[in-house]
Amino acid sequence: MGGRGGGIRAIPTIISGNSYMDFSSSKASTMADPVTIGAAVGWGMKAAGWIISPIISNLMKEGFSYLGFDTSKKLRQLEIKVLELELMLGLEAAQIYPHRNRLEPLLKNLKSAYYEAEDILDDVEYHRLKRQVQSHPCHRNWVHKIQSALPSCSFMKNQENGNMSDEALSGISRKKLKKSLEKIENIINEAHRILPLLSLPNQGNVNKRQIVHANSRSPVTTATPPPVVIGRGKDCENIISMLHGDVSNVQPGSSNSVLCYSIIGIHGIAGSGKSTLAQLVCASEKKDKQEKKDGHFDLIMWVHVSQNFSVHTILTEMLEAATGKKCDRFNNLDTLEQNLEEALGGKRFLLVLDDIWYHNSENQHEQQKILTPLRVGKPGSKVLVTSRTEYALLALGALKCIPISDLDDNVFLKLFLHYALPLVDIDERDQRKLEVIGANIAKKLRRSPLAARTVGGQLQIRPNVDFWRDACNRDLLNETMGALWWSYQHLDEQVRRCFSYCSIFPRRHQLKRDELVNLWVAERFISTTDTGEEEAAAQQYFGELVSSSFLNKHMGEYSSEENVYFTVHDLLHDLAEKVAGSDCFRIQQDWTGVLPTNVRHLFIEAYDETIITERILEIESLRTLVIHCIGRDMMDHETVYESIFMKLRKLRVLRVQSDAPWRQYTGFSVLSLPASIQKLKHLRYFGYQSGCIYKLVLPSTISTLHHFQVLDFGNCRDLVFSSEEDLSKLNSLRQVSASPLSPLSIRHLGRLTSLQTMPPIKVERKEGYELQQLERVNKLRGRLEIQGLENVESKEAAAEANLGAKERLQQLVLVWDHDESCSPDVQAEVLEGLCPPMELESLEIKGYQGSRYPSWLVVQQNYGPSYLHELRLSGCSRMGSIAALTHLCSLTIFDCSWDSLPDDMERLTSIKELTLSYCYNILLLPALPKSLELLRLDGCSTELMSSCRTTGHPNWHKIEHIPHKYI
Repeated sequence: MGGRGGGIRAIPTIISGNSYMDFSSSKASTMADPVTIGAAVGWGMKAAGWIISPIISNLMKEGFSYLGFDTSKKLRQLEIKVLELELMLGLEAAQIYPHRNRLEPLLKNLKSAYYEAEDILDDVEYHRLKRQVQSHPCHRNWVHKIQSALPSCSFMKNQENGNMSDEALSGISRKKLKKSLEKIENIINEAHRILPLLSLPNQGNVNKRQIVHANSRSPVTTATPPPVVIGRGKDCENIISMLHGDVSNVQPGSSNSVLCYSIIGIHGIAGSGKSTLAQLVCASEKKDKQEKKDGHFDLIMWVHVSQNFSVHTILTEMLEAATGKKCDRFNNLDTLEQNLEEALGGKRFLLVLDDIWYHNSENQHEQQKILTPLRVGKPGSKVLVTSRTEYALLALGALKCIPISDLDDNVFLKLFLHYALPLVDIDERDQRKLEVIGANIAKKLRRSPLAARTVGGQLQIRPNVDFWRDACNRDLLNETMGALWWSYQHLDEQVRRCFSYCSIFPRRHQLKRDELVNLWVAERFISTTDTGEEEAAAQQYFGELVSSSFLNKHMGEYSSEENVYFTVHDLLHDLAEKVAGSDCFRIQQDWTGVLPTNVRHLFIEAYDETIITERILEIESLRTLVIHCIGRDMMDHETVYESIFMKLRKLRVLRVQSDAPWRQYTGFSVLSLPASIQKLKHLRYFGYQSGCIYKLVLPSTISTLHHFQVLDFGNCRDLVFSSEEDLSKLNSLRQVSASPLSPLSIRHLGRLTSLQTMPPIKVERKEGYELQQLERVNKLRGRLEIQGLENVESKEAAAEANLGAKERLQQLVLVWDHDESCSPDVQAEVLEGLCPPMELESLEIKGYQGSRYPSWLVVQQNYGPSYLHELRLSGCSRMGSIAALTHLCSLTIFDCSWDSLPDDMERLTSIKELTLSYCYNILLLPALPKSLELLRLDGCSTELMSSCRTTGHPNWHKIEHIPHKYI
């Protein structure tokens, strides 16, 4: 992003360390070919992207622990060797490249041995979970029935089917595991012995994250923008508007004080144009200052911070920018701060801090020292900060964090051609040819402004059609990749593994946060010492990727949390593919290529039965199989499922997504899973997302899948089990998703103590279906809907559900169906016993006929939801005075036969939104809270809605103060 500047130099392509390749060099024939260089860098990324020290050492630690070995010293030695190996592979790719024929087989073997050991440990855990189920008193009879139903067979056949005794299994597993761990150790030692032979520089005991290409770091920037900037005009206007916004919106300081400035941040991936956008803003502000426009800044300062910075140096640069002259060196930091305060005192300033990094609290503390002298400025001052991560901006105290917007394809092409087309006059026909070739080159640059500038700069000084055509066939992203590779290396090791997994999805695929988190957990990518808390750790990983712009957030058609999705920038998708190597693969439409034999995570973009039965089933090491059926489904393909279950026994994730059109005939489509699903004992995630409503029939053998964590049934309206207790035996089950229109009936739900999310449940008056089953299911989070509350007979029975202990619940829906046998007084008592946790944000009550609010909603003292933001009452009787909910922001009253709203509505002093929907009997409104910003009237009486539109009517006066009204 920017302009052509004079004297364009040849921009080097990163190879390694201080080695470069110059496209314009006359010595090109004696140096490595750029394509070879690109391959070397790519291979280095693939190798180093997988060889991750903590991941391997954690596996070794777990394996040695199972074997009963004390190997702490050996582990430390292996960790150092793996770390050195990773550094060399990542940082000296081109130098190692000629020797890859020696290293590559070792790395492949290391990866294979790692996965082998992981599978063995998974087997061990499977049998531990199996014994746990069998030891449960309620399950012993069931286990006996299953075992007696199995056909008698030889010991060898039992071994093959995984039905051997625990003692035999333990012995075999120990032997296999010991052999596998020894294999890993030998491969690491052998690879490490090769390194000295490569004549690489000795890195010593250096922090990995500090060893990066010098040329992948951002060059020092100034406030001067390029002569021409393309595609950032609107972004610039938005930021300028924020800079001149409400001067009262200042930064909170210490001891309840406020600061004279506020901080605005811009974040995005390397090379996305953050600095250029800040330069453009700076130039506009300088022009306003020169023209003395109203509200201009008295001082404008630009300072490039970078990753490794000195407080003394930064403050000196700020002082020079403020005074406009070079400063003598101040040996005393206090004296330097005093001089800077004198320069800033009483002035309205704009300070730009370009390229801020966040590493830890110590680094954050040093950055705060930069801000200390700013407190003497004039209110309305601003600090504009750029960073690769949102975390860095938040750590500095930014009130607003703005992600850099992506350029669309047309704007990017215009930007690229601006850099690439020659300045000198050329033949008009050649000009048109270059434009056509340039459009194809631009597609390869993944909309990266940095790549447009670097590659375009090289092409501009060579306006030769043959050269451009040759360039179109080359890997042109090495410099940009070097910068991104550096950012990638700063991610936590586990986060990197999660990111590379995203490469199985097509470009610009819409990713959902919870889906991706569940996939990572199912693949065992998450490392945490707290068993059962993997999802929380995965959410943190996800947040780190979003903060670093490795995942970009988007809002769907409707502005709600359910419509938020994330994508991977095209350039970062390339990076993910490189570091994932052959582990991840996609089969796209009309694919005819070669499928890597060692692929472990596979996405099929278009379902083809032949591809699955003839190609996919041969990959026995496959762990992930995601099938996207375009225009069709797999409802009637039970034989395909049978073959998958029988052959792909190492699957951990099996997910089928269909966009087939809605079925036009009466009745449900039916999906019946074969009993052979029991072969997938590693399976943790099974999902079937269909565009049509369907019925799912699960075999009884599903209850033997003790690793099962996620069942995602999409639009399934009818879930059928061979036995009512099948699901309750899945003691690792965490997530169950199905149609919210069809409540789930699970007998003995209380056994699923790991459960975190589930569709609506229905309480019944049958043994095993009581409300009390929820007592120990305390890991529930997100949304919980309980139907059939008319079947609960007392406050005591309701209290046994122990809702208050479910601390991570955010939304609660309580539903009574019409049942005259359940009196309003009993309903009131039951509601009283259903006290939710303090952190609950949203509460919906449906069909409640009691005459009073529960005390936990009215009193709000030391129990009950203290921070309730949303309350929705549907089909409820009128309950008198409204509860004074001090944090309530939204109130919805739906399908209630009330003749009026409560007279004390003004008690809701925090409420922003009020919705009355299908409340036909309400004719007059009471005095409404002054805090209201939005009123919706939908399907109410004609008289009420008409009076609210009639100037001078009492109802019109009562809503006059509300800025937004939808009637």
